[in-house]
Amino acid sequence: MRRHGRKHRGKAVAAALGAGLGLTVWLTTATASQAGTAPAPDDRPQGHAAPAVPGDGTPAAAPRPSATGDGHPPRISVTSAAASWTAAAAADFWTPAKMAAALPRGAAAGGPAVLTSSAAPAAASVPTARHIDGIPSVGVLFSVDKDARAHYCTASVVASPRRNLLLTAGHCKPGTRAAFVPKYRSGATTQPYGVWAITKSFQYPGQGTTGAASNLDFAFATVAPDRRGRSVESLTGGNTLTPTPGYTNDVTVIGYPSVRNDPKDRAVRCETRTKRLDGYRQLRMQCNGFHGGTSGSPWLTHFDERTRTGRVIGNIGGLNGGGPNGPHADRTSYSPYYGAEILALYLRAISG
Repeated sequence: MRRHGRKHRGKAVAAALGAGLGLTVWLTTATASQAGTAPAPDDRPQGHAAPAVPGDGTPAAAPRPSATGDGHPPRISVTSAAASWTAAAAADFWTPAKMAAALPRGAAAGGPAVLTSSAAPAAASVPTARHIDGIPSVGVLFSVDKDARAHYCTASVVASPRRNLLLTAGHCKPGTRAAFVPKYRSGATTQPYGVWAITKSFQYPGQGTTGAASNLDFAFATVAPDRRGRSVESLTGGNTLTPTPGYTNDVTVIGYPSVRNDPKDRAVRCETRTKRLDGYRQLRMQCNGFHGGTSGSPWLTHFDERTRTGRVIGNIGGLNGGGPNGPHADRTSYSPYYGAEILALYLRAISG
C-alpha cells in the first residue's frame, strides 16, 4: 500500500446540526439513504461528475447511493482504546525522545527546500508541493501497531459539537497507544499543540483500497481532552466537513510525507485542481511530493489564510491507498467522493 493512513440521535438533533453546519440538504439525502429510500437526484454543479469513459471505451456506471455499489447503507465499525489511554498517558508515552527515536536509522537531518518526484523530473504542467511549518488543524498520527519508525499517516481536525473529532483515511487504522500531534514539528522539545490520545475510531468495515470498497476510504477518530480539560478544536480550530461539490475543484492539500521519502520531515502544501478518477466515485489530483505518510491529508476549498481552516471535501485515500503504484507515485493522489456515506459516519462519530 503506497499511502502510509451509530445512527444519528434523532431528527431534531440532526436538523439542528445540519442548520449549524450548513448541511441541511445533505442531511436530508443521508437520512433518506439510511431509511432505505432513494435520495433525490444530485443536482449540484458536477463539473466532471458525468460518468466518465474508462480506457476500454465503455461508459462507467453512475455512482449509486452506497459507495459499496450494492445500494444498501454500509455498516459502521467502532474501535475503542483502553480506558487507561488518557491525555496524560499519551503525553508521557510519546515523549520528544521517543518521537526522535522513531526516525529510520541514518536518516538525513536536512532535506530539499522544494519537493520533487523521486521517479523522474516533474512535468512542467504539474505543481510541486512546498514545505511549510504546518497549520494547527493538520497533524500526524503515531501508533505502536503501525510502523513506529516514523509517523504513518496524516489527520485533520473537523468541526464538531464536542470539538474532539479527527478525519483521516480509512486504511490509517489507529492502533495501540495511538496519538495525534497537530502541527507536528520534528525534533521539537515541545509540540506546539500537544499530543492527543485517540480514544475511538469510526469506519466502515467494508472499506478497502481496491475496487468499490476504496470509495469508502475515510474514517473519523475522537481524542480525549488534554490535561487541562481543553478540547483539541478549541486550540487548533477545525475544518468544516462539506459534501464534495463535484469532481472539478480548486483545493489546498496539506499533509506530512514519511521521513523515508522526505528527510525534511515537515508538512507540505499544494494548490491544485481536481478531476474525476475514471470508473470510481473518487477525485484525483496532481502535485509532486505527496509521498507515503500523506494518507488522510485533507483536501480543502475556501481555505482562509487568517483562520488557517477551510471546507474539507476529500482526503488522500481510495484506490491503492491514495494513488497509483510505480513511477511518479507521489505525483498523483486520490480521494473518496464525500456523499451520504461519510455524513452517516460523521453522525455516528459525534454521538460518541
